[in-house]
Amino acid sequence: MAAQTAFAARTDIDEHALMHRIAAHAEVGATPQGGVCRIALTDADRDGRDLLVRWMKELALDVHIDQIGNIFGIRAGAQADAAPVMTGSHIDTVATGGRYDGCYGVMAGLEAVRVMNAGGIRTHRPVVVAAFTNEEGVRFMPDMMGSLVHAGGYPLQQALATVGTDGSVLGAELARIGYAGAMACGAIRPHAFVELHIEQGPVLEAEGITIGAVQDLQGISWQEITVAGQSNHAGTTPMHLRRDAGYAAAAIAVFVRELAQRFGGSQVATVGSMQLHPNLVNVIASRATLTVDLRHTDEATLQRAEAELAGFLQALSARESVSIETRALARFEPVRFDPRIVGLIEQSAACRGLSCRRMTSGAGHDAQMMARICPTAMVFVPSQQGISHNPREHTAPADLMHGANVLLDVMRELADEN
Repeated sequence: MAAQTAFAARTDIDEHALMHRIAAHAEVGATPQGGVCRIALTDADRDGRDLLVRWMKELALDVHIDQIGNIFGIRAGAQADAAPVMTGSHIDTVATGGRYDGCYGVMAGLEAVRVMNAGGIRTHRPVVVAAFTNEEGVRFMPDMMGSLVHAGGYPLQQALATVGTDGSVLGAELARIGYAGAMACGAIRPHAFVELHIEQGPVLEAEGITIGAVQDLQGISWQEITVAGQSNHAGTTPMHLRRDAGYAAAAIAVFVRELAQRFGGSQVATVGSMQLHPNLVNVIASRATLTVDLRHTDEATLQRAEAELAGFLQALSARESVSIETRALARFEPVRFDPRIVGLIEQSAACRGLSCRRMTSGAGHDAQMMARICPTAMVFVPSQQGISHNPREHTAPADLMHGANVLLDVMRELADEN
C-alpha cells in the first residue's frame, strides 16, 4: 500500500514533450544520415548551447556558466544554501553521433524541472541541470574534460591551453563561441549527482529489461604507440632483414585482443586508430602510430594488463629492431557508484512496475568524474542493438520516458533530504 500511495503521488514525465525536446535539439548539427555532428566548441555546439540556455531560462532556471564552459541551470529550493541535487550530461557529440547520447540526460533533466514547476513542487534542496563541456574528447583531449575540471581532477589552465586536433586552442574557442564563463570551476558542490543515459550497449535490450541501475564503471587506459622502423623496397628486402613498423603495429593489435580474451571477465582491449607511413603498397612502413584502449572494472587487473602490454612492447622492439614509444592519452580508475542511490533507482523502478538490473558501464561518463566529489549513480535505458556513436542510435520513446520518470523520482527523493 505504501508503494501504491507513493506511486499515485508521483507526477509523470510527458513522453510527447520529452521526444519533442530531443528532436528539436537534434536539428542543431543534424547530418544528412539522420545523425548529429555537434563537436565540442564548434559553431554547432554554440548553437546547441544557445538553445539549451534559452530553454533553461524559459523554465525559470538561474543559468550560470563556469570558466571551462560548463552550463548549470539552477532551480531554487526551500533551503537556498543547501547543497543541490544535480543531474545532466553533455550535448557535444562525435562526428557521426546520434541524437540520444548525452543529450537525452540533459533534456530529461529539463523535463523533470518542467514537471516540478507545473505541479508546484518545491524541493527542500535546489535542483541543478548541468551540461558539461567536451565530454566526447573528439577535438580536445582528454574526454569528460568539463566534469573532470569541475571535480578538481584537471587544472583549469591546462585545459584552457589544450590544442585541438585542428590546431585550435580550447580557451580561445570557448571565448569565440561566447561560453568562457565567469563562475569558478567547482563552485557548485552537489549533495548528489544522478546521470540518465542510454546504455550504448546491448545488454538491457537482449535481456528485455527497461532500467539499468549502474553500480560501477570500468577503468580506462588510453595509450598512443609510435613504432619507428626503416622504409625500404617491398620486393627487394628479405624478410629477415626488415625493420617493419607496419608488422609491429599489427602484432600489437593481435596481442591486445589475445590479452583481453585470455583475461576474460570484463577485460576489453581495442586498437581503434592506426596510421602507417609512407602508406604505399610497395614500401615497407618506416613508422606506425596506433592507439590502444584497455578497460576493466578492477584497478589491479587493469594495471596487470598495462604491465603485460609494456613487456610485450619491449620484447617486440628487440625482436624486430624497431624503436617503440608510448604516450598516455587518458587514465581513469574504475568507479564504484553510491550504493544508496543505486538502491533508490531500483526502488523507483519497482514502484513503477519496471524491470531493472544492476550493471556496469563500459563507457566513460561525466558521472565518473562527479563521483569524486559527491554521491553519484547512473540510470541506463536500452539502446536498440546496442548501437551508439552512430546515426542509427535509437531508444524506444516509452523507454526514454520510463528512464526520465525514474530520474524524476530519484531527484525528488534526494532533493527532499535534510
